[in-house]
Amino acid sequence: MKYVALLRGINVGGNNIIKMVDLKACIEKCGCTDVQTYIQSGNVILESSEENSEKLTKKIEEALSKNFSYTALVVLKTEIQMKEIVAEVPNDWLTRSDIKCNVAFLKEPLTPRAAVSEIEVRDGVDQKCAGPEVVYMATLIEKASQSALNKLNAKKISKQMTIRNFNTTQKIYACLLYTSRCV
Repeated sequence: MKYVALLRGINVGGNNIIKMVDLKACIEKCGCTDVQTYIQSGNVILESSEENSEKLTKKIEEALSKNFSYTALVVLKTEIQMKEIVAEVPNDWLTRSDIKCNVAFLKEPLTPRAAVSEIEVRDGVDQKCAGPEVVYMATLIEKASQSALNKLNAKKISKQMTIRNFNTTQKIYACLLYTSRCV
């Protein structure tokens, strides 16, 4: 089965620095095959015979935590789940160029409904809505400095999510479909 493993908090702000070659080797030691990384922010395309994503997630998190001495958080998504996440984005994301669009991938047991209720937005600046196992968030580019979403990292729920911009999310999904495009 094809998966994408989305790692939280690596290679950001000089913290949890992991070379992609080392990340790939660690994931391969978990029994995964066709492992490829996409950009330096913790996006790993992989195949595994393990169909229980919870079991595979735990195995990967334990290996990462042990090998790289940090508390790993991984959100694992299948190709089908990624297809739905990309397909269900708010309609205006596909036509507007004045907004910055992000997808918050949630770590269970956090649900989209619970996350949306805790994420603060500023009227006229930010948008949020629940999606399939994600939260879609957008900010007007010209008012980005006024965004309430800038304070999300201070919230406890932020530790149970990993965020990717929508362009990166689309490219990760393309990697799942066409592995050779991932490089």
